[in-house]
Amino acid sequence: MGFGGISIWQLLIILVIVLLLFGTKKLRGMGGDLGSAIKSFRKSMKEESADDEKTEQLEEQAEAGEKPTEETEPPAEEEIATAHKEKA
Repeated sequence: MGFGGISIWQLLIILVIVLLLFGTKKLRGMGGDLGSAIKSFRKSMKEESADDEKTEQLEEQAEAGEKPTEETEPPAEEEIATAHKEKA
């Protein structure tokens, strides 16, 4: 017995049918799309957890009455130029 009552031979037959229906190029493309989607999802989860940690640190500092340690950078020259163009 294989996975959940499905034998190895049944899995191989299903694989052959899927290959015949979709073709190798289509399956390769679907696999690549799935891989990039998973990679993007993991990246966004890591960024979100990092943002959550920063927010928690700032909240703890605010409760303790400390000054935030996170320094803000002055806007870049390109951003300033873009803002002036938008106003004009």
